[in-house]
Amino acid sequence: MHIAARTSHLKESVIREMTRVALGCGAINLSQGFPDYDPPAEVMEAAAAAIRDGLNQYSMSWGLPLLRERLAERYTAMLGRDIDPDRHVVVTCGVTEAIACAFFAILDPGDEVIVLEPAHETYGPAAAMVGASIVPVVLEAPAFRVDGAALEAAVTPRTRAILVNTPHNPTGRVFDAEELDALTELAVRHDLVVVTDEIYDEILYDGRLHRAPGAVEALRERTITIGGLGKTFAMTGWRLGYAISPDALAIPVRSAHDFLTICAPTPLQAAGAAALALPPAYFEQMRAEYHERRALFCTALDDIGMANQWPEGAYYVMADYRAIRDDLDDLAFARWLTTEVGVACVPGRVFYTDGLRGANLVRFAYAKKPQTLLDAAARLRSALERA
Repeated sequence: MHIAARTSHLKESVIREMTRVALGCGAINLSQGFPDYDPPAEVMEAAAAAIRDGLNQYSMSWGLPLLRERLAERYTAMLGRDIDPDRHVVVTCGVTEAIACAFFAILDPGDEVIVLEPAHETYGPAAAMVGASIVPVVLEAPAFRVDGAALEAAVTPRTRAILVNTPHNPTGRVFDAEELDALTELAVRHDLVVVTDEIYDEILYDGRLHRAPGAVEALRERTITIGGLGKTFAMTGWRLGYAISPDALAIPVRSAHDFLTICAPTPLQAAGAAALALPPAYFEQMRAEYHERRALFCTALDDIGMANQWPEGAYYVMADYRAIRDDLDDLAFARWLTTEVGVACVPGRVFYTDGLRGANLVRFAYAKKPQTLLDAAARLRSALERA
């Protein structure tokens, strides 16, 4: 039978495959980026109350009014321009759908979008679904900084957009003002749309502040700002994302969402509005706990000899595994570590178009209870002793 070209080369997610392997062998799952603890109690109660109170049918396609109003208030402050909840905001089924909506809105078959690598494995398939392709620009280890010259070299007559992820998964980088200047200069000079993935914008370390590209004056009318509630509030399975679009792009993005998924889950949107109303103390405590998790797990990696750069944001760390085994490639090591040692991770090749660049690297997600991380560290130490 005929298979559409847009999907014929796609493969299942390796990240989610590693979760399935972990479940099958009882490994501690540090592969897929979800917490092993619950959302705030008041947010869970808000979801239950919404179900009991009858919010069980379709919502308005763009999202529940209260949730859009709270997102508009938040992003008016963050982006420095008036965000209209009825024009600029659309609530989606997670960040993945929001990125797909953005690509449907701005890319035609044959178009190209620049992506900074290492990058999440969903970006390439999202482009392929609309007949476009990604052009990778590699952030070179160990600093993983944006290189303006490398960006410029990636531009072709078919380039239409650049996708920016900050705080960055999988490296944990938080792009600074100089890097944003390089991105801005490129986008303006080549008339590109900037699509941002900012789902980790509240998970920052060492006093860092999130810099939203859409807040830059020159980018305000050419940036689709994408975020979600799953990471900040430990509710990744609720699939609550959103896109904030300028006037020229708002209707195409919303229309794509309308016909892709109709609406995000209605009662969970009500709970998302409750989450955004939590006091500043919640976010301060959340960041403090992530500082503790980062220190616990990255210190353990340092002690084992698994070279890594402590993240500046998000909750992932890329580590060189050769201190444990240097006779396996990254895919084989990840499977061995999961099935034989009992700690699941993601092979580094997943995050690069050229898989060789992920050699000797694996990614761990440390959004876990302290005891989970202690247990994982103990298993990693045992693997070093066995090696």
